[in-house]
Amino acid sequence: MFDLKITGGTVVDGTGSSRYVADVAVKAGTIVAIGPSVEGEAAESIDATGQIVTPGFVDIHTHYDGQATWDELLEPSSGHGVTTIVTGNCGVGFAPVRPGTEAWLIQLMEGVEDIPGTALAEGMTWDWETFPEYLDVLARRRFAIDVGSQVAHGAVRAYVMGERGAKNEPATPEDIAAMAEIVREAIAAGAFGFSTSRTLGHRAMDGEPVPGTFAAEDELFGLGRAVRDGGGGVFELAPAGAAGEDIVAPHKEVAWMKRLAAETGIPVSFALLQVDAAPRLYEELMDESLDALNEGVRLVPQVAARPFGILIGFGTNHPFAGRPTYRRLASTLSPDELARALTEPEHRAAILAEQDVPGTRGGLGGTVLHALERVFILGDPPDYEPTPERSIASMARASGEDPAAVLYDRMSERDGRGLLMLPFFSYSDGNHEAIREMLTHPAGVSGLGDGGAHCGVICDASMPTYLLTHWARDRARGPRLELEWVVRKQTKDTAELYGFSDRGTITLGKRADLNIIDFDRLRLDQPEVVYDLPAGGRRLIQHAAGYTATIVGGAITRRDGADTGARPGRLVRRGG
Repeated sequence: MFDLKITGGTVVDGTGSSRYVADVAVKAGTIVAIGPSVEGEAAESIDATGQIVTPGFVDIHTHYDGQATWDELLEPSSGHGVTTIVTGNCGVGFAPVRPGTEAWLIQLMEGVEDIPGTALAEGMTWDWETFPEYLDVLARRRFAIDVGSQVAHGAVRAYVMGERGAKNEPATPEDIAAMAEIVREAIAAGAFGFSTSRTLGHRAMDGEPVPGTFAAEDELFGLGRAVRDGGGGVFELAPAGAAGEDIVAPHKEVAWMKRLAAETGIPVSFALLQVDAAPRLYEELMDESLDALNEGVRLVPQVAARPFGILIGFGTNHPFAGRPTYRRLASTLSPDELARALTEPEHRAAILAEQDVPGTRGGLGGTVLHALERVFILGDPPDYEPTPERSIASMARASGEDPAAVLYDRMSERDGRGLLMLPFFSYSDGNHEAIREMLTHPAGVSGLGDGGAHCGVICDASMPTYLLTHWARDRARGPRLELEWVVRKQTKDTAELYGFSDRGTITLGKRADLNIIDFDRLRLDQPEVVYDLPAGGRRLIQHAAGYTATIVGGAITRRDGADTGARPGRLVRRGG
């Protein structure tokens, strides 16, 4: 008697091999039989005829460090076929923490990853100090998906060096030794790696770069050796120059990363994007990574499946937030009331005629009116590879209207919830060709979805679904990717990078983390703004249709996109 049998599905097993029709049987959370016609009864059977069966997706770049302490469901990721996540990326996290410095770590996370500080302050329990104690807290919780974590440079540096660490002062040999001991202890306790950030785009709420941004090689190598000495793991980073602030820096970064990976034997994984200042630089860095791989050195770029940018709308970022009428309405109305009020003709006319209150507009929203050639209608279903005529500037030229008015009217659609897209990175040529080259490069893995983060600007945790819909089925502006390749990039490849030896493929003896997907019906909805974080915190959520079932450890956690209430997910420690 099996616990679960999936019959007649088209198995895309995660290895990259050709798809085939087979039954898959599960017992005690493990795949125990695969074949054209598996004999035997099951407590539950699912007819997957005409659908694909894939391994559960392993998302290695998320920021659920705080959310995992209060939330069992871990959306948006759990709604997109993800069955395992890795948190603690980009050098920010919440352990270790010295009592009394919790608020500082919150403002660091809020500044870098745009997670509302009020939500973190209300939702988190802080019943830990060390990183092993943090893991123990997560180990007592139950989730819809499995959770693994990395130890973050920012928290470690601040714990050891205090104000000096927070202000990015140089670390002494004694500081490095103390930090290395914390990292070694964290790895030994089950952390999947160590993360740091060296890009100037990552800053705390006080404007200070993430601790470790300017770390010298003696500090970086000391911490990399600590990962090795603790038992191994990934050294993950957002490198200098990642956001285009210095196009010379990436080559220097790759050089020391390659030396670190060669010396320690651990994989070094870094964020890779296309930047407008040097639109072909990504090719050089991918080639250097491939050269390292051919030499037996694991230097692994993480690439995103769609452009990096922001969503624009009245509920997110927009250029009208400094106008007096908007400020008056926003100060007195609920989000739903505000959205409706902004569509009224008298309010539209007033806002478009006004100037900003001095000193009120800035940040991401303030850049929008100067970038309307690259502000595109998102559409429903969303189109992340739009043609030039879908830009606000092009539409304004075609209609003879004021571009600001065209933008306002597009934001007013869907009862004031219309969304547009402004890509910053990986869209220099106005298409996805650079992304396609990065996704197909043998040195790279799929990542950078940032689940749990950037709550008010993007919702890229849906990238696993986008890889399937856009890249394997729908793309019209260029070559698509093979379904088998797309599945492998977010299952076997990501699982192997982080040492998840028990999952990532549909193979006998592997953990029964599976998706049953109605591939023809699979679709992404438009993102929407919700206020469901603790303290009413805002975030963007993007739903999908077409996931018939998601299975974690043999338990069905979602049916037809809806949560079943099953909570088989646990903290996963590296090395078991």
